[in-house]
Amino acid sequence: MTSTPTATYTDLPSSYRIPLAVVGLAVPLAFLNLWLGGIVGIFGVFLLVQAIILTLRFTNTALDIYRGDTLIRTFPYAEWQHWEIFWGPVPILFYFREVNSIHFLPILFGPTELRACLETHCPSAGDSARDLAKDSAKDSE
Repeated sequence: MTSTPTATYTDLPSSYRIPLAVVGLAVPLAFLNLWLGGIVGIFGVFLLVQAIILTLRFTNTALDIYRGDTLIRTFPYAEWQHWEIFWGPVPILFYFREVNSIHFLPILFGPTELRACLETHCPSAGDSARDLAKDSAKDSE
């Protein structure tokens, strides 16, 4: 009798704050300039659709991105060098760097849950840049 290890993962809940804020921003912009308001509105709707159909899944070994039930991309934690969530008061952008590439994602998921999952699954990549910044600040004194 063999036992199979159970796969554990965390799916992040969608957050519609940024897409709805962009759509809301498009309304007054449309009064100033119809084209600009239209472009910003279309971008907001695009973000809203992405928030609805995409799922970020944190597994034990990688961050997986799903569109519905279809896996579209895997980012193994072993290749991560650094991650950051930009603009603390209102998180709007998630950045992470792998060995051969960098990625920017709008925060279409719960920022608190995103940070908790990142600190759980990939803590060293998040702390490395903060440690470097602290060390360089000490060296400049």
